[in-house]
Amino acid sequence: MGKPFAEKTFQHFERITDPRTNRGKNHSLPEMIFLTLCATICGADSWADVERYGKAKLDWLRQFVPFEGGVPSHDTLGRVFARLDSLEFYACLHSWVVDICQSVRGQTVALDGKTLRGSFDRASEQSPLHSVSAWVCGLKMCLGLKSVDDKSNEIPAVQELIAMLDLEGAIITADAMHCQRETAKAIIDKKADYLLMAKGNQPALSEALNQTLLKAMESDDRQTRRISKTRKCRNREETREVVVMRCPDNHPLLKQWPSLQTIGVIHRRRECDGKIEEASETFITSLPCKVRSIAQHLGNHWSIENQQHYILDVTFNEDSSRIRKGSGPEISSIFRRLALTILQKDTSTKDWISGKRKRCGWNNEALHMVLACF
Repeated sequence: MGKPFAEKTFQHFERITDPRTNRGKNHSLPEMIFLTLCATICGADSWADVERYGKAKLDWLRQFVPFEGGVPSHDTLGRVFARLDSLEFYACLHSWVVDICQSVRGQTVALDGKTLRGSFDRASEQSPLHSVSAWVCGLKMCLGLKSVDDKSNEIPAVQELIAMLDLEGAIITADAMHCQRETAKAIIDKKADYLLMAKGNQPALSEALNQTLLKAMESDDRQTRRISKTRKCRNREETREVVVMRCPDNHPLLKQWPSLQTIGVIHRRRECDGKIEEASETFITSLPCKVRSIAQHLGNHWSIENQQHYILDVTFNEDSSRIRKGSGPEISSIFRRLALTILQKDTSTKDWISGKRKRCGWNNEALHMVLACF
């Protein structure tokens, strides 16, 4: 069952350029990639953990890869991965995900950034790695990843990520930072739709949306559509109301946004232990004015926090990782996201991701089943 997985790994990562010379090369790059991916699935959170896993499971690993030179040391792993081209690795991640899901048509693809807080290095004045990822909410898969330049911010990185990906037919959601006309145009050029929150970083747009929506709601305009949903969980009750309307044709500011069809507002009311919190956010979208569909995509967006970022921090200890040399932070980040995708695709057993990692590390048959499901 693991043989096809090993072959698939080699197929998608064969384009990676090995930075080493042939002289003194005791371990092939495909072997190191396969070892690290399996180790990450099974609970390894550092290069030293990968070496420990390899030594403990060498006989099992040799069913798929020769490992004629034995298991590479953690120093070798860290040194080689620090010198790899991160852009090539990002392309391999995208290639593998596209091979699995084929198309993201109709799917919510959430864009959001995350900082690896432990990847800083004071001695070399290196800031912690910040990257943006594209998360396919319904499929629970990281479609692509792009690191943010130290002297830049998320906005150009997101636009570059959009340019890299095949997003035809998808609905792209993002927070208020990415409510930019250039970003909206980049999404439309990819034959996708956008759903962008609008806040204080676009004061004129935010004011225009608030005034237009308030006027429509006060006059009970028939063009407005509403939907409300309440969720209860133990001592917490949350109500989300979404109001949408077709974008006015004659508004001078709103006309500047490419393919804008619908404007709206989401109001959240949360009551927990007697305390009430309320918040409202406006948004714009190129989707038709269908409130149920838009509310669904708005709700889906938060899965990037709950089903990716939270799990990476709590289960994979990403925030605590001290991998910080060269391309090491980016490469290890990709391994974690691939491992998370593989574990979330597993249907062989019902368990938390942390439980599945332990099962795979303890039991070779459990790992076989996870790889077979993937």
